[in-house]
Amino acid sequence: MNSYSYQMYEMAHLALAPARAFSDAARLMFRNPMNPLAHTALGKNVAASAELFERVTRRYGKPIFGLERTTIAGTLTRVDEQIVWERPFCKLLRFARTPTPMLRRKLLIVAPMSGHYATLLRGTVEAFLPHFDVYITDWTDARMAPVAAGRFDLDDYIDYLIEMLHTLGPGAHTLGVCQPAVPLMAAVARMSSDKDACVPASMTLMGGPIDTRESPTKVNLLAQERGTEWFRDNCLVRVPFPYPGVGREVYPGFLQLSGFMAMNMDRHVNAHVDMFKHLVAGDGDSAEKHRDFYDEYMAVMDLSADYYMQTIDTVFVKHQLPKGEMTHRGKSVDPTAIRNTGLLTVEGENDDISGIGQTVAAQALCANIPAAMKSDYLQKDVGHYGVFNGSRFRNEIVPRIVAFAAHVEAQATKPVALGKVIKMQRRG
Repeated sequence: MNSYSYQMYEMAHLALAPARAFSDAARLMFRNPMNPLAHTALGKNVAASAELFERVTRRYGKPIFGLERTTIAGTLTRVDEQIVWERPFCKLLRFARTPTPMLRRKLLIVAPMSGHYATLLRGTVEAFLPHFDVYITDWTDARMAPVAAGRFDLDDYIDYLIEMLHTLGPGAHTLGVCQPAVPLMAAVARMSSDKDACVPASMTLMGGPIDTRESPTKVNLLAQERGTEWFRDNCLVRVPFPYPGVGREVYPGFLQLSGFMAMNMDRHVNAHVDMFKHLVAGDGDSAEKHRDFYDEYMAVMDLSADYYMQTIDTVFVKHQLPKGEMTHRGKSVDPTAIRNTGLLTVEGENDDISGIGQTVAAQALCANIPAAMKSDYLQKDVGHYGVFNGSRFRNEIVPRIVAFAAHVEAQATKPVALGKVIKMQRRG
């Protein structure tokens, strides 16, 4: 990619600043109830058009989780967001509940490092708060990491996960959403090979690219057709001034967002047309849902070039994990070493990012996990986003993950009950 493309992107954004300011002023003027035109069809159309223009040209900053309370056993409980571990490219956040309930089961949610912030999993965190002591990886936007912080690649990612599990201690449960499925499985495999006392009690993989040769999607086919060098030549740029990471080579978030949008352009265009209609009609609730979704969806982060290229090569081009060829710091990543960690795989029927079969492939790779501690589940009528968010996730997937974690812990004393749960979770 042209080394000046990032600068051109920044210049285009700045060039639109006056138009955005004018558009925002027009929106406020034609929304003002004291303005007679605000109550006319013309005024409503102008206000709706001005808001849409401002939103599609805006730079969306990092969102906040904003989870201040949850309900546990009918009791309203305060939630405090805490940083419990930190490195240059990641913070480990804990959502501490006050008063602290008796349940001390820990859950590490490994958020994707694929362009969006960890807040994309806000609904995921919220759903598990009543059941677990919840932690989540908050990955750093690479453009905010100074070059002096050093490089960050897939090996470092796995190192981070191992360090976090040491911080949580023995018996923690883990959940990898989408991209983290591979490094999470690799981390557990390495810890198991080393007989690490902090190996997690369970590992839930959701919509992850364990073996992208199964039901390949457009994303998988593109990587296979182009090859690693194409991505190196066309997708990497240097962070420009005045960001802290100036000079660092990255895969820019705006390029990833463009790819996401292009995959479902008709859907996004229709969504904005619908928002325009809702604004004109005065349907504030529907418009607000649109705002909430796109405030999160349009907020993107840059990825370290080293991490991005190693992931493309290892996961999507060479399929090293399912082929038994993946290494970490020169040592083999052997899934058969995993023996004492329960494995639950979850897939979405309509997932267009990780096709059916890609995540469940982990079941065969982890051949030495006892059958009573393995399960897979296919959620009907959901796409990729619905695997970890939405009503079906809350009502159908979360209870299965909670039950699986509890029965994995109790499997030594209640093997029959565990078997019943596992049988229930098998896809039909």
